[in-house]
Amino acid sequence: MSDFFTDEYFMKQALMQAKIAFEKNEVPVGAVIVYKDQIISRAHNLSETLNDATAHAEMQAITAASNMLGAKYLKDCTLYVTVEPCVMCAGASYWSQIKKIVYGTNDDKRGYSNFHKQIIHPQTKVIGGVLKQECAELITDFFYKIRQA
Repeated sequence: MSDFFTDEYFMKQALMQAKIAFEKNEVPVGAVIVYKDQIISRAHNLSETLNDATAHAEMQAITAASNMLGAKYLKDCTLYVTVEPCVMCAGASYWSQIKKIVYGTNDDKRGYSNFHKQIIHPQTKVIGGVLKQECAELITDFFYKIRQA
């Protein structure tokens, strides 16, 4: 990875997607998938828009990346997501064999690590806490806004 394409750089791209979700009144989670230092998919939560509980940012990004590569396995890809994946998204990362997951802030209620850490593929490297403050603030601001409405 070059000096320009750092985990922070790609997490900022995921944060841009989360901000789009925020503006759409979706839970502000954003994701990008990177292959050879190139973003091959960008996504944000669409559960409200699509009326689909499974339309999480990670699910949308995995589907788009698989379509882009023409492959069901993403063995050489990195998933950047602003919030720790839930059990469903962690399971999807397992089945797609993502090489690396980088997330921003923990999800103390629904994050996969609260349930079973082995949901992640054994060859997948996981890094948490990248731009944690920015990612956490966006989620906090969103739920504060919802409660004030």
